[in-house]
Amino acid sequence: MKKLMCAAIMAAVTLPAAGALAADYNFALVPKAMNNPFFDLARDGCYKAQEELEGVTCNYIGPGEHTELEQIQIVQDLISQGVDGIAVSPSNAPAMGKALKAAVDAGIPVMTWDADLLEEDKGIRATFVGTKNYDIGVNLAKIAMERHPDGGKVCLQTGGAAAANHNERLKGIRDTLAGKDMGTPPGEPLSGENGWTEVAGCPLITDDDGNKAIQGMTDILAKEADLTAFISTGAFTQWFDNAYRQAAEPYQDKMASGEMSIIVADTLPMQMAQLKDGLSNGQVGQRPFEMGYRAMFVLKDLAEGKSVDDPIYTGLDVCTPDNVDSCLAQ
Repeated sequence: MKKLMCAAIMAAVTLPAAGALAADYNFALVPKAMNNPFFDLARDGCYKAQEELEGVTCNYIGPGEHTELEQIQIVQDLISQGVDGIAVSPSNAPAMGKALKAAVDAGIPVMTWDADLLEEDKGIRATFVGTKNYDIGVNLAKIAMERHPDGGKVCLQTGGAAAANHNERLKGIRDTLAGKDMGTPPGEPLSGENGWTEVAGCPLITDDDGNKAIQGMTDILAKEADLTAFISTGAFTQWFDNAYRQAAEPYQDKMASGEMSIIVADTLPMQMAQLKDGLSNGQVGQRPFEMGYRAMFVLKDLAEGKSVDDPIYTGLDVCTPDNVDSCLAQ
């Protein structure tokens, strides 16, 4: 089985023969998982840049599912194949730092997007393109505070435990709700600061698995009848639309009355429909299309020896029922 998996990975990242390539540069855009609709938008941005940039090929390749070891293997294979640049959204920041160091040693320009490396490893990559992840957490928390000024019980849901972007979002939530610095990412759990307390069993780790996310939310809402706010740091909670709707509908009256809130990161189409239908109370969205699009321009500049800004933030959108028809950047 392992031999088959390795063979599949090698086949996926093997580049066409040199004679078949019309491009001067072959760049890789590596997501955390290819079954994630958030990353589908980044893929579309990457392919759009390929159309506009003469001599550039976008190789969009990542694990089929959120699998940290497979992502590392794919990056190692890309290095062996001799791609001209790698842009990766690290699932495991410490491990990816080591992998990207090998790419740099091989003379391959590298950058991160969506998720970054640990602070001590940021010198390895040329730049980060994406959202200021701490600010996602800040804005998720602000929505909760506006709806529940006296605080209450909260459950946080996150992606991978070692994903730097989700840990930064958790810290943004905790710092903002607490009104003080709660320590290094992901921050210390809330235990009464500003009236907010995290319930036992949270944060819920999903590993970017939509089924796991829905099950975790369903279980905690059933267990904690007096939960004030459920806050998720990623779209995984909502991207299986029917499953999410079935899980959230029993609490729709409590959400409408202000007794409880469900607040989730990202603004994918199904999430905006859920917000319009009263099945969430707020969405804080990124711009993944722009991440994939800009990554190709950055890698081309790096391959040509040009300097680039670090970081490059792509902005975010804060959406509530009050502005749901106009909140997304056009």
